[in-house]
Amino acid sequence: MNIKIKKHLLLYKDYKLKCSVGKSGIRSQKKEGDFATPKGKFKLGLLYYRKDRIKLPKCKIIKKIIKKNTGWCDDSKSRKYNREISFPFKYRAEKLYRKDKIYDLLIVIKYNYKPTIKKKGSAIFLHLTNKKYKPTKGCVAIAKKDFMKILPFINKKTKISIN
Repeated sequence: MNIKIKKHLLLYKDYKLKCSVGKSGIRSQKKEGDFATPKGKFKLGLLYYRKDRIKLPKCKIIKKIIKKNTGWCDDSKSRKYNREISFPFKYRAEKLYRKDKIYDLLIVIKYNYKPTIKKKGSAIFLHLTNKKYKPTKGCVAIAKKDFMKILPFINKKTKISIN
């Protein structure tokens, strides 16, 4: 069963969940830093979570605890571009351990993954939104309660379709 994103809705099984996407909307020609969510169908990667803040329900995908030094490289000059990294790190990278809670729970969307093409976009996740469903920098974001509802059904065969 696939997750579908249509404008500001995430559709999965019988759920119709409000979501937010990139500030620049959904684009098929995504570039690093354009604030667009990539259009297409993608596999899902690891589930990252903050063990100190989230009690995970049973889930069928591989999970990894976010530590204070966990990050994701968004610098196309690095060989680790669009990959998990550990701080300290000499290139630009996003911290996954954040105060604002949006990365307390996230699943990697395998966009620009294998092969990784420099400057095509990185760090595309399904993550938590704030209460206002503020547009993202290119990710898909949903409410924590909604994430917890669908998480037990997601497995390694689940794909996300963004239109």
